Amino acid sequence: MTGVLMAGAVLPGLTACGPAQPESAASSGGPLDPKPSATAGAEGAKPAGSAKSVGGAGSPCRLPVTFTLAQDWKPKAITYDKDDRFASLFEQGGTTLACEIDAKPAGNIGFLRVWVADRPAASGDARTVLRSFMADEKPTGKPPVYTTVQAGPAGLHAAEVGYTTSPLDEPKQERAFAVVTPRGEAVVVHLGGLDTEEHQDMLPAYRLALQSLKPAG
Repeated sequence: MTGVLMAGAVLPGLTACGPAQPESAASSGGPLDPKPSATAGAEGAKPAGSAKSVGGAGSPCRLPVTFTLAQDWKPKAITYDKDDRFASLFEQGGTTLACEIDAKPAGNIGFLRVWVADRPAASGDARTVLRSFMADEKPTGKPPVYTTVQAGPAGLHAAEVGYTTSPLDEPKQERAFAVVTPRGEAVVVHLGGLDTEEHQDMLPAYRLALQSLKPAG
């Protein structure tokens, strides 16, 4: 589904607004990894230079979490009409698109998108939330690989997935992580990109979001 929200697309109804232990999606979906990694699985990508945060009071997007934005990335809140014929583009696997962070001002073509779960979740349910989100994706090639990671300075339990899609018959990498706050509010942060090269260039911004993430006050 996120592949339909192409980089730079303008859609009707859209208003401005360390290593981990991998688990293939083809596995039985057993218990979470006992020893979470302190870092994201995007190896080799150093955190980007930061400027400001998103998610808290006064930011363009009010979210259940806050995290630091990479330099020059521009956030906007997403609103849409549930009766619009494109409404399904903003709803995925029990989550709703709440914030879109544009990399264009920083020189890349792609977005970090923050999806907020429609229902409360338990603290250990990050992988369940992520799997529900992925149920509406269309991975190609090798099965998606899930890992258990930690988010932010408090080491919140989180789950991450890396996978490949081919929305225009050209394989490209995508990545997402899910986290549940102590209040039971779950979010999925997704990074796509125009192509794999753009995706790789934007990984530092994704890592910065994961490593700086905190529950909103």
